Amino acid sequence: MNKLKKGLGRGLSSLLGEEKIEHKKNVLPIYNLIPNKYQPRKIFDEVGLEDLTNSIKERGIIQPIIVRPASEDNQKFEIIAGERRWIAAQKVGLIEVPVVIINADNLKSLEFAIVENVQRQDLNPLEEAQGYKRLIDEFSYDQERVSKFIGKSRSYIANSLRLLTLPLEVIKLIEKRKISAGHAKILVGLDNAAFIANKIIEKKLSVRKTEQLINILKNKKNFRNKTKDPNIENLTLAIVEKIGLNVIIKNNKKNKGTITFAYQDLDQLNKIIEIVKKFY
Repeated sequence: MNKLKKGLGRGLSSLLGEEKIEHKKNVLPIYNLIPNKYQPRKIFDEVGLEDLTNSIKERGIIQPIIVRPASEDNQKFEIIAGERRWIAAQKVGLIEVPVVIINADNLKSLEFAIVENVQRQDLNPLEEAQGYKRLIDEFSYDQERVSKFIGKSRSYIANSLRLLTLPLEVIKLIEKRKISAGHAKILVGLDNAAFIANKIIEKKLSVRKTEQLINILKNKKNFRNKTKDPNIENLTLAIVEKIGLNVIIKNNKKNKGTITFAYQDLDQLNKIIEIVKKFY
């Protein structure tokens, strides 16, 4: 039994009670298994799934699938942890799969699914946040309890949950892994989060570059409030969009003035110099 538990991973092992594991059945027909209704992961990476399928084809399923008796059908077993292995096993054409059968309530089922996925980093940031929210909404957890349970700081949990306040368009981009967790966190609370998210993808911006863009856009907003000339405003915005740096154009009634390029580091200064050299 100790060997069996060791193979489940440290976090999962801590959730398994000694008295809850049945040893009589350790293999089940694959069609007797059904997905976990508390599975936090909604999207399965096709490349990773293909790699797992090839691994199972070569070596079989090394780590058993954790299941519990299904409440709606006594012939079925609901998967608690190991849904990717179950899907891959079907692709391979296996008839039976190794399992560990436990008696787990709905809370324990959700805990298992979250722990396995978080430890394997299989969840996108949004799915992770949704898993924590279910613990809070459906099982009366608070952020402190989620923090202790998952082994992460309370601020990490709080920041994770804030992702759920983003616009639906941005949430979909997170689900598809078009933008990273780092990107998503700095978009929280922005009125133009969807616009910035699309710029991240279009320009392939790093988190640092995204922060710079946000600062530029904030400065542009302040500038828009100050300037009364729409032509100067449009020209300024066009230059900012083109070079990705903050620009200020001051123009008087005689059409004389200055153009100021603001840079934050030597890389940005070099970029300005290269642009000038290239075109002039």
